[in-house]
Amino acid sequence: MEQHAYQIAFLPDPIRVPEMRKTTAAFLRRSEVSGPVVEDAVLAVSELVTNAIRHGDGMVCLFVSVGSGGLRVSVTDQSPEQAEAKQADIGDLSGRGLLLVAALADNWGSSGEETWCTFRYPLELEDDGVRAE
Repeated sequence: MEQHAYQIAFLPDPIRVPEMRKTTAAFLRRSEVSGPVVEDAVLAVSELVTNAIRHGDGMVCLFVSVGSGGLRVSVTDQSPEQAEAKQADIGDLSGRGLLLVAALADNWGSSGEETWCTFRYPLELEDDGVRAE
C-alpha cells in the first residue's frame, strides 16, 4: 500500500474538533481505509485534538498517515507536558479520553509536545470476525 498522509495546523479552538473528525474521516475514505478502524481513528482524533486544545499551548497540529505499516494519528502542541491517561471519578464529566484512545488503538504514547496512536490496517480479523489482538 502506498503511503498517504495529511497534516493541518490550527489555533486551539474547540470549534475545530468536529472539523478535524470530518476531515480525518474523508481522508481515510479517500485512502481506501474502511470499517471499524475509521471509526476508532476518528474517535482518537477527537480525543487527542480535544486534549491539545484544553491542556496544550499554542498552535495544534494534526498529522494522519496511512501506509502498509498501518494508520498513525499524531497531535502536537507547544506544551512540554506529557499527556497521561488518568482514572476519572464516576461523577467526572471528562478525563477519560486517553483511556479511550488506549483501549481503541494498538499503541499510543506521548513525548510531551506530541501525543500519538497507531492502528493496524488492514485489520487482522479472527475467523469469527473479531479483531485480533
